Amino acid sequence: MASKNDRNKRGWISHGVVAENRRARFDYEIGDTMEAGIVLTGTEVKSLRLGKAQIAEAYASPERGELWLINAHIPEYLEANRFNHMERRPRKLLVSKKQLARLDAEVARAGNTIVPLKLYFNDQGRAKLLIGLGKGKKNFDKRATSRDRDWNRDKARILKEGGRG
Repeated sequence: MASKNDRNKRGWISHGVVAENRRARFDYEIGDTMEAGIVLTGTEVKSLRLGKAQIAEAYASPERGELWLINAHIPEYLEANRFNHMERRPRKLLVSKKQLARLDAEVARAGNTIVPLKLYFNDQGRAKLLIGLGKGKKNFDKRATSRDRDWNRDKARILKEGGRG
């Protein structure tokens, strides 16, 4: 997540990662990735700046000629009053028409999903979402991924110890 250097004196994130979907790379074989803007209300931005969001269960869907982020959870901003937002409302993603047409064609093919990978603030302070085109993994693929990750961890430990034991 965001480091101490990415926070200002109020404790808000000025730039850096707000939420990351680490489970996505385990559940999906991610192909292309792209950055998309996201349409937010004021209280949603303030809640994100506090570092509170969950995109683990979210997905993106092309509907009615637009790309929508579905099921992302941005909690209410507690200092707001009656102007607060709904926590799991669909949020519009901003991509070019060419990118939208390509994503729509890929989703129409069997087994492809648009998966949010990372929600962050860029250097200009704008909220961005890194999305990836994912194809669901089977259980044996997940076991192979886990086995490879464990082997790489063991290999790094062995090399760090200098090959002893």
